[in-house]
Amino acid sequence: MIDIEFATLSRLVGEHLAARGWRLATAESCTGGWVAEVVTATAGSSGWFDCGFITYSNDAKCALLGVSPMTLARYGAVSEQTTAAMARGTLERSEADLALSISGVAGPTGGSPSKPVGTVCFGWARNAETPQTATCHFDGDREAVRRQAVLFALTELLRRYT
Repeated sequence: MIDIEFATLSRLVGEHLAARGWRLATAESCTGGWVAEVVTATAGSSGWFDCGFITYSNDAKCALLGVSPMTLARYGAVSEQTTAAMARGTLERSEADLALSISGVAGPTGGSPSKPVGTVCFGWARNAETPQTATCHFDGDREAVRRQAVLFALTELLRRYT
């Protein structure tokens, strides 16, 4: 079944990136590659999508994206500092011009008083620019949190880089 909301958003992202000659790469934790799946479901995405990293564990964030263990120890995996580092690492390890990253607590367990279930952090970065970050608190079950995170990440990419 085609999700019209995702399909429309992906098409808009693709048009925006293609018009600028930019390629996108993703680094995902709690969404498990859902952003990459959404954009690669769009015909022609090979012209504007480079690659996706699924870095669910802290070890993967360090090994594949170069996130500092000190950053993870000090701020945690679900932090704007970590998603900024994930986005920077994605750009360094890809041919992309623009990167987005996501790390969060999708639930139903794993939350804490300071980072309850539904807390998701995001990062967006362009080459030679300081990463932009945001934190959201989404309601719903695991799938709802993850879906909202995908929609927010792509919607904000358009808003921030248009």
